[in-house]
Amino acid sequence: MSHRESGTNLEVIYGIHAVKEAVLSHPVEYVVVAQGQHNPRVQEIIDACRAGGIGVRFAPRPAVERMAGNTQHQNVVAVCAPRAYDDLETLLDGSARPLLVVLDGVEDPANLGAIVRTSVAAGCDGVIIPERRAAGISPAVARASAGALEHAKVARVTNLVRTLGEIKERRIWVYGFEAKADQSYLELDYGQGCALVLGGEGAGLHRLVRETCDQLAHIPLRGPVPSLNVSVATAVVLYEALRQRGLRAENGNGKAENGKSKLETGFS
Repeated sequence: MSHRESGTNLEVIYGIHAVKEAVLSHPVEYVVVAQGQHNPRVQEIIDACRAGGIGVRFAPRPAVERMAGNTQHQNVVAVCAPRAYDDLETLLDGSARPLLVVLDGVEDPANLGAIVRTSVAAGCDGVIIPERRAAGISPAVARASAGALEHAKVARVTNLVRTLGEIKERRIWVYGFEAKADQSYLELDYGQGCALVLGGEGAGLHRLVRETCDQLAHIPLRGPVPSLNVSVATAVVLYEALRQRGLRAENGNGKAENGKSKLETGFS
């Protein structure tokens, strides 16, 4: 939950990476630094604030902790306007072949933050999340994304199933991922516009979401663990999509290695 200043529409972002990215790319009212700290990375933030005309205040560490709402503030918080959600159309019109991540009920802010960071790193066109029973943008997500939230496009929708239908109308393929699916994620064609749908912690994909997907696939597991963390699974399928798209660009839209990926053939 966002920590807002009384009587204002401001919230607190905390953590070195999150605050640094906010200072560089987000309207920030002021930054509060714990007194007596000598971390050179925090000093970089102070210098950036002074260069950008952003006020810096120093306060006792307990006061900084109260502002952040927890102990993971790394001695620095930024007070700024809340991060707004992006319009769904902005994500869908992001490129000729959109690559989207759709999350069906991911509730852990740490997982959402990690997925946002991976999506930005992979050049994804955006992340779509449902309005209910799911984590939303918050200071905890900003910190978990290590600042990547400032560079991400995140849309929040009322009805995920209806949104997937709208995505399909744009001729964007919808791929769902769950352990019980018959085919491997390596068998999917990510070269076209596609939305990668991953379920929440424990529950996985909801029935209507599963039925709306064009194809379902699983990530093969060789060890005794029954599943991967959702943020790890997102990274696995995103980078397979990135790999396929890179090979298509090199090979003039042909399939790489007779349709098999390097992971599948054993080549590195």
